[in-house]
Amino acid sequence: DRAIISVHGHNDLRLAVANFLEAVKNGARQLECTINGIGERAGNAALEELVMALHVRRQYFNPFLGRPTESEYPLTRIDTQQIYKTSRLVSSLTGMSVQPNKAIVGANAFAHESGIHQDGVLKHKLTYEIMDAQSIGLTDNQIVLGKLSGRHAFQTRLAELGFELSETELNNAFLKFKTFADRKKEITDWDLESIVKDEIQQPPELFRVELVQVSCGDNARPTATVTLRAPTGEELTDAAIGTGPVDAVYRAINRVVNVPNELIEFSVQSVTAGIDALGEVTIRLRYDGRVFSGHAANTDIIVASAHAYTNALNRLYGSLQSESEAVAKATATL
Repeated sequence: DRAIISVHGHNDLRLAVANFLEAVKNGARQLECTINGIGERAGNAALEELVMALHVRRQYFNPFLGRPTESEYPLTRIDTQQIYKTSRLVSSLTGMSVQPNKAIVGANAFAHESGIHQDGVLKHKLTYEIMDAQSIGLTDNQIVLGKLSGRHAFQTRLAELGFELSETELNNAFLKFKTFADRKKEITDWDLESIVKDEIQQPPELFRVELVQVSCGDNARPTATVTLRAPTGEELTDAAIGTGPVDAVYRAINRVVNVPNELIEFSVQSVTAGIDALGEVTIRLRYDGRVFSGHAANTDIIVASAHAYTNALNRLYGSLQSESEAVAKATATL
């Protein structure tokens, strides 16, 4: 009678969360779910949806768990205010974007476009929202930073968004912020998140992009010239022709780094709306059965693509270096 019933299921018909909630009503007390619902095939039950369903509708579920209907005691031990940040972290680490209309954590989950909806929400949030955005870690304090914003304001806003950076990471992120602020009128929270993510996910900088120049057009063959700084400090420059500007850049970088690989994924996502929006590029390379990822953000998609590709190659190159050093060390001890 003390056995804990666990439930595990997939989302092939988009009923995973509904099935899990029924399982709770019928005695299940352990739910095997994942952040953002990622998993095989159509994914698993989404942790954030299950937790918030039990949180928002606790009065309905309380009797099934032997509790008084009006009990306000949480049904899970999840800190709901960490949900949004965790969702974004998982998305950035896996390279799997969260769809805008995703329940709970999607960009549009708390957005209202209809005039009557906007009016209702401004007068009383619960008119059209069954939960407070702050309950999942979102803040109503949408400070917009610009090129005149200082380091203290930048650091304060990052802290409010839940980011804790080392002094070095903060300095590097602030330099990127100032660079982007000179190109954009406003830097939003989404931009800040992308800047920080770009900084904390940096691999060891073996090769560094120093220059990217591209020439293309309707009647021209896309050509790219790239200069990388090698681990030795030497600047290496090469050029290549491709099927498009990004392909030309990648071919030029490959000529410099000279590590065979297979590009298996290339994705671009706009961080915010507008023609001056930051673009996030995520790529995946395959080498000898292993996958290496790279990520970068920039207002120039071509430049972001070059940095993302170089980041992935740095991870690949670093892995090969480590293996070579391990073999040399093992040989020396024989």
